[in-house]
Amino acid sequence: MTRNLNGKKVALLVAEGFEQVELEAPRHALEEAGALTHIISPAGESVRAWDEQDWGDEFPVDVDLADANAVDYAALVLPGGVMNPDRLRMNDAAVEFVKDFFTAGKPVAAICHGPWTLIEADVVRGRTLTSYPSLRTDLRNAGAAWVDREVVVDRGLVTSREPNDLPAFNRKLIEVFAESHPRA
Repeated sequence: MTRNLNGKKVALLVAEGFEQVELEAPRHALEEAGALTHIISPAGESVRAWDEQDWGDEFPVDVDLADANAVDYAALVLPGGVMNPDRLRMNDAAVEFVKDFFTAGKPVAAICHGPWTLIEADVVRGRTLTSYPSLRTDLRNAGAAWVDREVVVDRGLVTSREPNDLPAFNRKLIEVFAESHPRA
């Protein structure tokens, strides 16, 4: 089974307040596997992270959400944090961007509170996934089967609960992304 992502472009969709380690660790793993990553955001030229208990670093935005198109990417990563997915799920362009990955059958990975955006995109019905435990009722109400595991894969959707799960999350998203066929 290959872990080579050479030639694949991966979108990392974030708004202000994403959990810093939940962007940095997957991004590093993806780039180590040969992927080209783009931070996509509606925030403007840079987007600010949340780092556990306070504001974290600012990251340059590679592509403004208004200019982003899922057709240009092989896969999508949705970091968590509480503020980030709450802002994304209220942004119609972000919700449509996420839906487009599912419509095209491209793999998606979401961690922690990231599945809030998936709920708004109406793509969790009939799937099994995990998340930060406080989202369990939201996910069940949206038609998903919620389980308490460090990583879950369901038809190209990779989910994990929290930063402590990042090693398993990163391994599994590399595996799933490498197995997918889109080479955008």
